[in-house]
Amino acid sequence: MSAKRTLRERSTRNEGPWAHEKSRLRTVEVQLDQCWDLLRQRRALSEFGDDPNAARIRPADEAEGHQS
Repeated sequence: MSAKRTLRERSTRNEGPWAHEKSRLRTVEVQLDQCWDLLRQRRALSEFGDDPNAARIRPADEAEGHQS
């Protein structure tokens, strides 16, 4: 089970998360958003005949919230 899922389940069962877990959950969520963003960039570059290796991880504030 992923760290994000584990923390989410614990929070819904009123078992936490504690402050450090909330911070870790937020970090995991940001990293996941960045990974999805990178994947979308790579797919778009490939689709238009460009090099998908040109995709770069963008800062969290640019990548956040663009979930599929």
